[in-house]
Amino acid sequence: MTRLNGKTAVITGGATGIGRAAAKRFIEEGAFVFIFGRRQDALDAAVAELGPNARAVKGSVSDLADLDRLYAAVKAERGTLDIVFANAGAGSQLALGKITAEHIDETFDTNVKGTIFTVQKALPLMGEGGSIILTGSSAGTTGAPGMSAYSASKAAVRNLARTWAEDLKGSGIRVNVLSPGATATELAKEALGEEGQKIYAAMTPLQRMADPAEIGAVAAFLASPDSSFMTASEVAVDGGLAQL
Repeated sequence: MTRLNGKTAVITGGATGIGRAAAKRFIEEGAFVFIFGRRQDALDAAVAELGPNARAVKGSVSDLADLDRLYAAVKAERGTLDIVFANAGAGSQLALGKITAEHIDETFDTNVKGTIFTVQKALPLMGEGGSIILTGSSAGTTGAPGMSAYSASKAAVRNLARTWAEDLKGSGIRVNVLSPGATATELAKEALGEEGQKIYAAMTPLQRMADPAEIGAVAAFLASPDSSFMTASEVAVDGGLAQL
């Protein structure tokens, strides 16, 4: 398939998990992809796998200077930008009564502030036909024990798409949310262990966790002209977790 032939994409959190799976799918469909992340070793490994149509830029979405370097690299090599997949995210458990200001700052700096400036700083390079994809979460709909900050941040991301669809009227740029459920990323496997993965799988009507490639496939759909009449939408790729 060549739905993304000639397109230039940025994927934050692109070195591992859903971001890396999306980068692989975008490249298979003809895109040139810049992946952005905080760990140089993971970025190097990803580019080695992804091949000549991938570039890596090290940085954090919560650091505005790092985002400036990312988009300077895009402009220098490609000139314009067609797709932004604002995928970088952070979250950890702290139950009500134990939440700290530092916990809130860490979560919202990445998931909300980071998403806002990832998109805002990309806009000067984008034009008619552009696609912005924000990573939400089933937790933004359902909530989860101990996940107040994370769940609230992902609910905020859902509203950003609604607001930006209004802000982007007339630009020809679309913005949508991709909301995964439990996904078998490297981080999830490490954090949950085998038993934890079984518990999450049992909570899902499809009785399994998603493969990151399944989420990447939906990201490619949202990036492509196949979703040309979609904006302000949320696509749940959660095995039914938040739908019942």
